[in-house]
Amino acid sequence: MKYSVVVFPSSHVQEVANSYRKRYDPTYALIPPYIRIKEAFDLDEEELPQLVDHLQQVANSTDAFSVRFHRVSTFHPTNNVIYLGIQNKEPFEAIHQKIMAYFKTQTEMYAYVPHLTIGRDLPDDELKDVVGQLSMAKFDLESKIDRFHLVYQLEDGIWTVYQTFLLRKDAANGV
Repeated sequence: MKYSVVVFPSSHVQEVANSYRKRYDPTYALIPPYIRIKEAFDLDEEELPQLVDHLQQVANSTDAFSVRFHRVSTFHPTNNVIYLGIQNKEPFEAIHQKIMAYFKTQTEMYAYVPHLTIGRDLPDDELKDVVGQLSMAKFDLESKIDRFHLVYQLEDGIWTVYQTFLLRKDAANGV
């Protein structure tokens, strides 16, 4: 079965992202707006308990935090993806590294860049137009991150949550 590890931002951030995803992201109906922590991977069902244990350890050792989305960017020419950029990437990068320890020798297709996709698979000309328009828009969105999710893909392509992992409460930041 195919799995991934993701974070769903606050409902307000999801509403803003979906206002663009409806038009620019063909996966709009398959999964809510998310920040990928571990790209999709295949896993045998008998390995699932060990992965779940590892993810719980990651959650238990990670403080909740806030994230700010501040601009629109793209991965073009590598990928025709438009995304909301994250100002403070470090907490996501730390969780990513902890999770990747489980996968030891498995490498990911792309370098890890935390982001929130709002468009994908656009033709080059349309991508340039949309990025040009959106780069003039002001984005100042914030979301508290206090959990991540192990999700799996159903036969119809829809992703659903298998298990949610709560991060430690960060008393210093009130998260």
